[in-house]
Amino acid sequence: MEFSRTVRARRMVRGFDPDRPVDRSLLADLLDLALRAPSAGFSQGRDFVVLLERERRDLFWATATDPGGAREPDRWLTGMRTAPCLVLCLSDPERYLDRYAEPDKGWTDRSTARWPVPYWDVDTGMAALLLLLGAVDAGLGGCFFGVPGERVEAVTDAFGVPHDRRIVGVVALGHPGTDRRSPSLARGRRPARDVVHEGRFGVPLRG
Repeated sequence: MEFSRTVRARRMVRGFDPDRPVDRSLLADLLDLALRAPSAGFSQGRDFVVLLERERRDLFWATATDPGGAREPDRWLTGMRTAPCLVLCLSDPERYLDRYAEPDKGWTDRSTARWPVPYWDVDTGMAALLLLLGAVDAGLGGCFFGVPGERVEAVTDAFGVPHDRRIVGVVALGHPGTDRRSPSLARGRRPARDVVHEGRFGVPLRG
């Protein structure tokens, strides 16, 4: 698919065909694309935990949502649980701090205060976006979502994630199934004239 069409076709899919697994070789190709995302200093501080088996996915949903099972799943959760593949996208701040303490960078104090923006999370987010775009190009659907803060530790423990990693988000992948457009789309897309500025903030880019 032409790149501009891929970008325009991308949307968050919240319902999948649970009987159509994601081909493993295709998944490997998509993750290879994700690994080509940029990273500051070529630090490459990201990891992916791929959950394909139903038991592993059920464990994720049990730990990430309502571990006691006290509440009935809502429409969003019911749809998302049909995804045959979940990819936990993790950032590794230590790799960035180590990299920028090397001689060609020279920040030997390794202080996170030198990073007003956590590029380890930004770079992992860009990798997740490449995964989403690759899925669209391959005819799959995808959705990026977060893990509630109070459930992060339970998820990291459940999947043996080292505590120095951060869960930036999760990508659900699969063949689109019964789905509905997000009601948030009714807000409309902000026009370029309102968000693209030239020279200084508040001056629209001239066409």
